[in-house]
Amino acid sequence: MQAPKQIPPETFLIDRDTPLPLQLQLRRQIVLAVHEGRFRPGERMPSSRALSAHLGVGRITVSMAYGELVAADYLVARGRSGYFIADRAHALDETPTLAPMPRFDWTGKLPGRYRATQRKDRPRNWRDYPYPFLYGQIDDRLIDHAAWRECAVRALGRRDLGALADDQYDGDDPELIDFIIRHLLPRRGIRARPEEVLLTMGAQNALWLICQILLNRGEACAIEEPFYPGLHEILSVHDCQVHPVPIDAQGLPCDAIPAQVSVVFTSPSHQCPTNRTMPRARREALLRLAALRGFAVVEDDYEFEISFAGATSPALKAMDRSGAVIYIGSFSKSVFPGLRLGYIVADPAFVAEARALRSMMLRHPPGHVQRTMAYFLSLGHYDRQLNRMRAAYAERRAATAQALVRHGLDLGMEAGSGGSSFWLGTPGGLDSELLAARLRPQGVLIEPGRPFHRQSGAGAASYRLAYSSIGVSEIEEGIRRIAAVSRDCAGAA
Repeated sequence: MQAPKQIPPETFLIDRDTPLPLQLQLRRQIVLAVHEGRFRPGERMPSSRALSAHLGVGRITVSMAYGELVAADYLVARGRSGYFIADRAHALDETPTLAPMPRFDWTGKLPGRYRATQRKDRPRNWRDYPYPFLYGQIDDRLIDHAAWRECAVRALGRRDLGALADDQYDGDDPELIDFIIRHLLPRRGIRARPEEVLLTMGAQNALWLICQILLNRGEACAIEEPFYPGLHEILSVHDCQVHPVPIDAQGLPCDAIPAQVSVVFTSPSHQCPTNRTMPRARREALLRLAALRGFAVVEDDYEFEISFAGATSPALKAMDRSGAVIYIGSFSKSVFPGLRLGYIVADPAFVAEARALRSMMLRHPPGHVQRTMAYFLSLGHYDRQLNRMRAAYAERRAATAQALVRHGLDLGMEAGSGGSSFWLGTPGGLDSELLAARLRPQGVLIEPGRPFHRQSGAGAASYRLAYSSIGVSEIEEGIRRIAAVSRDCAGAA
């Protein structure tokens, strides 16, 4: 049985400038902490000796306060074990009366622009739904938990104590950087030196760093539409002009990029959210245009690991001879989303600036996480998990595609050759937000299309259907429910 939590003496303070007796102050603090949920049933109070020494009061003062609270059923005394919070203490009516204090007014201090950009269509309790076609989450069965735990324990060993305990200032784990350079980047055709790589807290953090450096002086940028909502959230709070460029069947069309932009954001391997892949000829055209006009290209190499069509096209960064491409990679989809670890590959001058900015904000990603990831890669666990995930996603993608056809939800949209989701249109142009709302009581989660478009009315007839977080055995029934609710909504319209 787990030992009860010990409430530390440092939790308590005494105000010697108030006329309230010390014993009453102590009793009020305990009662208030119980009602606020800070002290919970079964937790052990400090001994009268320890608390009196901390507060600089007599033991009799503490003992009398404890005794009164035992009489009031807030505490229980257990022989030689001490005093504990009573099981029913939180249900008692007595609460201490405190002098009223005017609340600090935050309304005039906070701009509110950051909260205003946040998406509100992603439920935190998605695991409670039996059919979560939700992107960005993962089925726990695909994670090699034992291997990750082994690597975490190894990283805690004495050999790695420096990597774990030291403040590396603006530095990164050299073992992780070395593995990224020698093993991961070559798979994308990228050659890099240590000074060209910067670790980040995932792709979102990488995008924020890039925008903060390149787009805070009124510059213009181009983004694909539909787009990654996380990027649009960042851009909406920066001092820049945003030009959405509608994609076609081959991704971002180069001839539609406005002339005045200084940065172009693209996800050429698996365009977010449509999964369309930019062919090599268009990649070459984009790089020529970047060299001609002098704009930077930010390549989010989104889900390149999850491809079912053999060899993938080389990354833009691998084809870049001028140094204009800033490459973003992430372990969120290939290891697990909560890891929040990624990297930037770019010209040393840009990386040096980004490293200085990162140092101001968070110094560096936690050393223990970095070293654990280095072991996970070097011991072969990463490749084994990736192969398992790739096989599982291929099976789930096939099951999803077949179920969509069987239930009449295949609207002739291109399936692509990888990734962990489909981008679909709703039957009869049905509003996807209405469809999502009607599906939730049925235990089904989908992602409506509006957050992927700049204009409020755009994307209403589209939605994303992901299969990374749902087992293959649940796919058929989940899609059957989507089809049934779609028919009901269309009939009621």
